[in-house]
Amino acid sequence: MPRYALKIEYEGGPFAGWQAQADQPSVQGAVETALARLDPGFAEGARIAAAGRTDAGVHATGQVAHADMQRAWDPFRLGEALNWHLKPAPVAILAVAPVDDDFHARFSALGRAYTFRLLARRAPATLDRGRVWQVLNPLDADAMREGARHLIGRHDFTTFRSSICQAKSPVKTLDRIDITAHAVPGGTEYRFHLAARSFLHNQVRSIVGTLERVGAGAWPPARVAEALAARSRAACGPVCPPDGLYLTGVSYDPMPFPPAPDDADASDAADAAAPRAACRDE
Repeated sequence: MPRYALKIEYEGGPFAGWQAQADQPSVQGAVETALARLDPGFAEGARIAAAGRTDAGVHATGQVAHADMQRAWDPFRLGEALNWHLKPAPVAILAVAPVDDDFHARFSALGRAYTFRLLARRAPATLDRGRVWQVLNPLDADAMREGARHLIGRHDFTTFRSSICQAKSPVKTLDRIDITAHAVPGGTEYRFHLAARSFLHNQVRSIVGTLERVGAGAWPPARVAEALAARSRAACGPVCPPDGLYLTGVSYDPMPFPPAPDDADASDAADAAAPRAACRDE
C-alpha cells in the first residue's frame, strides 16, 4: 500500500481538535472523509496519523500526516482531489509526497515548531478574530525575552504541563523561544516562536500565558525561573486561550516535501532538531 505524507493547513475554530471524535467535528475526520471519497480503504475505516494532535481551536500552517492508499497516486493529483472534497471545511492540503513504509508522521518527527500570536490593542480584533489572543495594553517585549531565557534547555516542565497530560515524563528540551513585536493598526502584535522535539499538553499556552504576565508588569522576569523550579501547576501563570496558537512546522530526516522559498517555519523545526544529538527527549 503506497504511503503518502500530507502537509496540512487548517483553521482550528470550527473543530474540536485534530483527533477524530464520534460526536464532534475534527480535522482528522474531515481529511479522512475526503480520503474516503477517493480510496476504498478509508471508506472502510482506515485512519491517518499526524505529527501533532492539536487541541480545539488551535490552528496549523504546517501539520503533517501520513495516509496509506490502496493504489498509487500522482502526488499533485491527490492533493488537488483532496482539496476539492474538503470544501467547504477550512482545511487545505498544501503538499503531498510519497514516503517509505517506515515513515510515520508522529514517530519519525525530529522537531516541531509553534507560533503564538498575541494582539495588544484597545480596539477589538476584526479580521483576526479567533486567530489571535487579544489583550488591551502593550507589553514589555524585552522583559518577556528575559523571562523566556529561563525556560530554554532541558527541564522538568511540570509547572507548564496540563493536569491531564498523558506524556510519560514532564522532562522536555525547549530549544528556542523567540519573541518578536510587530506594529499593527491601533496596537502591537507579539509573536512567540517556540521549537522543540516535542511538547507537553498545553505547554506552549502555559508558557505564553506566563510570559504575558511578565510583559504586563505583573511578574518580574525572575519569577519565571521560580515557577519552573517549583514543579507545580499552581505556580504557573494563566493558560492563554487556543485562538493564537499555530503548529507551523515539523522536521524529518529526510524532509518529505521540497522546501518552499519562504518556509521559515520548517527551518525552525529543523533547527530545533539539531541540538538534540546529545540530548534527546525520551
